[in-house]
Amino acid sequence: MAGLQGAVESAAPVSRLHEHHSADLADFPVPTGREEEWRFTPLRRLRGLHGDQPLEAGKVTVEADTAPGVSAERLARGDTRYGTAFMPADRVSARAYASFDEGTVITVPPDTDVSGPTVLSVRGEDAGGAAFGHTLIEVGRHARAVVVLDHAGSATYADNVEFVVGDGASLSVVSVQDWAADAVHLSQHQARVGRDATFQHTVVSLGGGVVRLAPSVSYSGPGGAAELLGLYFADPGQHLEHRLFVDHNQPHCRSRVDYKGALQGDSAHSVWIGDVLIRPEAVATDTYERNRNLLLTEGARADSVPNLEILTGEVVGAGHASTSGRLEDQHLFYLMARGIPLDEARRLVIRGFFGQLIAKIEVPELRERITTAIENELARLPGLQGSPAQSRPAQSPPAQGSPA
Repeated sequence: MAGLQGAVESAAPVSRLHEHHSADLADFPVPTGREEEWRFTPLRRLRGLHGDQPLEAGKVTVEADTAPGVSAERLARGDTRYGTAFMPADRVSARAYASFDEGTVITVPPDTDVSGPTVLSVRGEDAGGAAFGHTLIEVGRHARAVVVLDHAGSATYADNVEFVVGDGASLSVVSVQDWAADAVHLSQHQARVGRDATFQHTVVSLGGGVVRLAPSVSYSGPGGAAELLGLYFADPGQHLEHRLFVDHNQPHCRSRVDYKGALQGDSAHSVWIGDVLIRPEAVATDTYERNRNLLLTEGARADSVPNLEILTGEVVGAGHASTSGRLEDQHLFYLMARGIPLDEARRLVIRGFFGQLIAKIEVPELRERITTAIENELARLPGLQGSPAQSRPAQSPPAQGSPA
């Protein structure tokens, strides 16, 4: 009976709608907005990145400040190291993969414990033309490193980032989107996590007119652990979209996803898609994903869609949760009962909402910078409209296990 059950599980189909990967741009038709993976994205604001027409060249510079023991190289697109852990998953990523001239390769040798962060600064100088990029980050066996991807300036930019985390290695990545208000940035991040390796990926999206990031994780051996964290604050007219995919394709692996966002102002829009796939061979998987959004004013909109696909019954835990709503009454009441005015109580709750995620960032200077940016957002926050109401759960409770 057990053998028959295993055979049935191995033959189970994978039904995830956007599982297709290809390096051939022709395999991805120009999207119309009716496709599942594009229905939330404002295609008219992408300045043709998703189309098939030639685009005027833009200028984006990339500079690496490496920590001791870490190397950085600029290599031409044809280098065989590219594609080690990456394959385009949508039309824009395929166009970026076919269009970049020179990419950055960051290498951490095996058994190297890097004390400081390596910072890759991406600076846009003109949003009038389009630029494309590619980054490969390789962390050798039993090595440890921290990498910061720091984006700023004006740009129309599409890029791909691949992470190779060797067996027993540890990589912590922080990607900061602090673009100017006119920037458009679409990016695919793909990680392959080795046996007993750990990977922490943190996204901080504060700037840019349209930002769409798609982080994904797969495993190359059992015992891997991935933590995907995100923080975003959308202002009037901003579109911040994060589409995550965790592919549990190896046994005894773990993943945690935790994204938090706040939105203020008319047409502030956030999108969070969290897809977790547990394949038949991924027995003893332990996974949980969560997204929480604070709608601070009228006119803001948060779309949150967690998806969990389980193709084996032998899991340790698997669950998801999503909430979108205003500040909770009891938190404000607690502070106001101690003499704190309503507006200040609201700001204190918002600071606490983001504080736990910020504390997980390993770079102290970056924690301070993000905290200051949140404070600046709160300083611009008008008197919040309407009376607060409790957040409402948008999805079902965990299927199994707990979010610990």
